[in-house]
Amino acid sequence: MATASTRPPLWRDIRVVRAAAQVVAVVAVVAFLAYLWDNLLANQRVLGIDTSYDFLDQQAGFRIAYSDFSPSDTVLAAILTGLRNTITVAACGIVLTLIIGTLIGIARLSPNWLLARAAGAYVEVLRNVPPLLVIVFVNSAALTSLPTVDNATDIGGVLLLSVRQIGIMVPRGDGYGGLYLVLLALAVVGAVALGRWREAREEATGRRARRWAWGLGLFALVAIVGWVALDAPIVLDGPEVVGRGIEGGTVMALPFVSVLVGLTLYTSSHVAEIVRGSILAVPKGQSEAATAIGLSGSQRLRYVVLPQAFRIAMPPIVNQFLNLTKNTSLGVAVAYSEAIYVTNTVIGNGDPAIQSMLLVMSLYLVLSLTISLVANLANRRLRLVER
Repeated sequence: MATASTRPPLWRDIRVVRAAAQVVAVVAVVAFLAYLWDNLLANQRVLGIDTSYDFLDQQAGFRIAYSDFSPSDTVLAAILTGLRNTITVAACGIVLTLIIGTLIGIARLSPNWLLARAAGAYVEVLRNVPPLLVIVFVNSAALTSLPTVDNATDIGGVLLLSVRQIGIMVPRGDGYGGLYLVLLALAVVGAVALGRWREAREEATGRRARRWAWGLGLFALVAIVGWVALDAPIVLDGPEVVGRGIEGGTVMALPFVSVLVGLTLYTSSHVAEIVRGSILAVPKGQSEAATAIGLSGSQRLRYVVLPQAFRIAMPPIVNQFLNLTKNTSLGVAVAYSEAIYVTNTVIGNGDPAIQSMLLVMSLYLVLSLTISLVANLANRRLRLVER
């Protein structure tokens, strides 16, 4: 005897209905976007606006401040120069933001009343002020306080401050500089290996390892011997005033410094709160257990609390990194030649606005996805593995 099917009809099957609804939604969105795109192209043809990207191969016809870009270079080269400036600020800002934000977040939980209140004031003030205002404030403060290039303030030959540029002393290779850097890299590897060996000895014998002292000692020994043997292969290149500018060392334009400092101060206030909340999210028993086995306060923070806290903090911190990268577009307020500033200049010279904006939007998308990919790989390394 045939049994009746218990499966409902397709139009009543919830799985089929959900799949069909998703397909309809995707088709509707694609159709709407296609309609908008076709309408845009039709209007551009009616107005006689070029719809191609051939303008990217034309000469830009303008200069980009504080760079070697010339008016004879192409529009595409101009936009890529702006993207390079964006990446430079974003990369430096991410590193500084992570360091400062972590320190401020830890300081907010300090038993020292003055330190905790100062860190709290830093967070509450900066995170409640628009980032554009912070950038403009930093730039205005520099404009009103720093001297002209002719009267640049020299701080021990290490730092040269002026209203136009800021120069910093940096080490540069001379002669066997490349070989010396390779030697230092090998010294770092050797120091790490020696530290791990000392740590293993401590676990086996119970005697204090002092692995940092041994590792730093090995590195210092190799660095000094290599320096003498290779006849001072690294020289310190300091900045100096030459004509109407600063040369030598690393020279940073004031707009770059304003954007970098402003975004770092603003974003680190948000990262500090993320770090503080993540530390508080670590079970209190973890700290008590670390104290019970004799770990000091710094050891407890380094070996027990922070590793667990960063597993919690990494996703929201990545969001702040993405916000910092996108906020570099605010550099237009202080005439920093980032991607949006250069693109606006291209459009102002009569090149197509739609194609230019689509191109720079695509570049920002690729940059953001790259940061997300790297951060997700780091987050995967931090994630606990079930055994």
